[in-house]
Amino acid sequence: MAKKTFGVLVITTMMLASPASKAQESAPAAPTETGDTAEQTTGGKAPKKIKDRRHPDYVRCRSQSVIGSLAKKRRVCMTNKEWVAHHQEGNRRAGEFIQEIQGGMKVE
Repeated sequence: MAKKTFGVLVITTMMLASPASKAQESAPAAPTETGDTAEQTTGGKAPKKIKDRRHPDYVRCRSQSVIGSLAKKRRVCMTNKEWVAHHQEGNRRAGEFIQEIQGGMKVE
């Protein structure tokens, strides 16, 4: 008896959900508060692409090996500014680690 009522509930739920989802798909997108579309706010032009590789906002992508896999790679993309900050943070942490090790064994 419980299985039969569960099946009826599932079928009823599916029937009720499907017309609502179809109505949402066919409805036009609601305008923003100002009524502008994305093309109007950007002026219909894409932002200018930075071609100078030394520019701080130039995006560089590097592939890094995934630990535990022989062939899998992960692509990491950051701006030059973010790469510099990433390297500085890594160097700071490495420096702290070396300073902790140089202290030797602590005896209390």
